[in-house]
Amino acid sequence: MAQVWKCSGLRWSVEGGPVLEWDGGRRSALPRGKRVAFAVPEGGVRRCMGARGNACAVRAVVPGRSRGARCEECARLDRAHSVAADTLADDPRPYRVYLAWFGPGMVKVGITARERGPARLLEQGAVCFSWLGTGPLMAARRTEELLRAALRVPDRIPYAEKRAVRSALPAAAEERAAEVRELHARAVALTGWPESLRPEPCRVVDHVRDFGIGGGPAAFGEVVELVPGGGVAGELLAVAGPDLHLAVGGRGAVVLDTRLMTGWELVAAGPAADGCTFPVRELRREPDGLF
Repeated sequence: MAQVWKCSGLRWSVEGGPVLEWDGGRRSALPRGKRVAFAVPEGGVRRCMGARGNACAVRAVVPGRSRGARCEECARLDRAHSVAADTLADDPRPYRVYLAWFGPGMVKVGITARERGPARLLEQGAVCFSWLGTGPLMAARRTEELLRAALRVPDRIPYAEKRAVRSALPAAAEERAAEVRELHARAVALTGWPESLRPEPCRVVDHVRDFGIGGGPAAFGEVVELVPGGGVAGELLAVAGPDLHLAVGGRGAVVLDTRLMTGWELVAAGPAADGCTFPVRELRREPDGLF
């Protein structure tokens, strides 16, 4: 009987790079050039991942296209204890405000606990970023709101839009950093900053080399969902945020969002497997920002 693996997500660390984590504590490093090959057994069912380290009480079945892999109740519990839900106002940890760039015209503002370093930026697929300031959680939140209101800087950019520009980024790091530098200068010039937030100088960090993007074949499509009986096998070209860029079947690259893997029981694909039999949406360049 084939060994079954259940993915709990992709994690980034500054020192170790990206790894896939599996139930039971196993980890799979993701160096470029590695062969990635797995399948969903016939009759497989995707089940809820639970919340805050606890299993789903009813082992609910969740849709294949869900990025969260949680049922409605577990999703509510998970969000209720997150920084994004503004329910942790008494969190004593220092937080950092950042500006992150994903492509031309795509800069967002966000916050992350200082102890996490740049891991949050790697997880989001930020091509480059700079810290903006450090302080208590609510001061960081007020600064984030200030930038959204005064400079019209969003706090969210859909992953589909990030993928749409990833294969056509400026080649020069200075060109990639230009919008972050310009917005950083405008941000620190604003009045109304919380007194408890300490501004930080603009020092742009570039992740192109960490991700391995740029210079490789452009992606022709993205996996829409995993399905029973389907599989994927190919060479790992790049990892950006939660996305694996895989060279499959001699066609070029396909993008697999690893959040689609969670909740499924997976098995290793055979050594002769090559290609992708999961549903794939072709990526085309459109005016709305999608390929």
